[in-house]
Amino acid sequence: MVGNIEAIGDAVTGGVLGRAVEPSAGEAAAGHTHETRCLNCGADLTGPFCSQCGQHAHVHRTLTAFFHDLLHGVFHLEGKIWRTLPLLVWKPGLLTRSYIDGQRARFVSPIALFLFCVFVMFAVMGMTGGLDDMAKQAADDDIPTEVANTQHKIDKLQDQRAEAVSGGRSTAKIDDKLNDAKVELNVLQRAKAGDFTQNPAIKVSDDMPDWVQDVAGKAGKNPELLLYKIKTNAYKFSWALIPISVPFVWLLFPFSRRFRLYDHTVFVTYSLCFMMLLLATSTLVGLVSSAVAAFAWFVPPIHMYRQIRGTYGVGRWGGVWRTSVLTIFAFIAVGLFASLLVALGAFE
Repeated sequence: MVGNIEAIGDAVTGGVLGRAVEPSAGEAAAGHTHETRCLNCGADLTGPFCSQCGQHAHVHRTLTAFFHDLLHGVFHLEGKIWRTLPLLVWKPGLLTRSYIDGQRARFVSPIALFLFCVFVMFAVMGMTGGLDDMAKQAADDDIPTEVANTQHKIDKLQDQRAEAVSGGRSTAKIDDKLNDAKVELNVLQRAKAGDFTQNPAIKVSDDMPDWVQDVAGKAGKNPELLLYKIKTNAYKFSWALIPISVPFVWLLFPFSRRFRLYDHTVFVTYSLCFMMLLLATSTLVGLVSSAVAAFAWFVPPIHMYRQIRGTYGVGRWGGVWRTSVLTIFAFIAVGLFASLLVALGAFE
């Protein structure tokens, strides 16, 4: 129950923070005072906003208005969010191009929406246990395969050792590889069983840099702590996905004078917003039907295709090949982000 409350609190905090970095623009607000001079700077008022400092001409002074501001800050109930989300889902290219071309007052800015989506995603994942389920699913899917591969490697090394012995050759190098493989198999088998009560003796080659050996040692001593740090850092450093992803989008239009890094940054940020909302939605749908939620895997390429065509004005073939390349780039970017999280978790 406490975890659920904290998750909801995170979502609310995210909305308030998103609103803080995106002051209202072009929005009217119901007020409860009727001033002729701005209460902030004292300038004469000629409209709903002060022409000098931009503050609303009318300010709220009731408790009802206070909670109205809270809801407005979290959900942008009056206009922007309802204009932004439908376009983000169905016409992401139009949304991205419109924002780049200067329609700022109509839509939620990319960074404000990104902050809110981060908190919503982690709130949903936290309430449903999605983060733990993903880690468990990854272990269920990957560890058995790794166990089988490692056992196969051990069998081959044993065959090579037998051949070396029969041929009168030295087995020192093979023995080192065999010992390493056995240690790796021991660790994987315990991970498969969920047994981390003993510290696995992970051996890293002496040729590896000291920092690599240090990371491996910390991971082996307390893998559960490392996993906790990774989940925490994913929450705190989710913004790093933006600078990681932008260069990959730039590679789709290298040296273009028409499309600049700003365009790519807006594109990436809105795209990540959609992907996070898609993950949160599919997580909730998965509570009812995992089969229906599985269809979410087919959505990202379609969304990227529509966003690329609408944002950059390319043709169908240009959209298809760029979507294909961008899909590969997306997996690389996620891999780099995951490596960053592991490194941060190990060095903390």
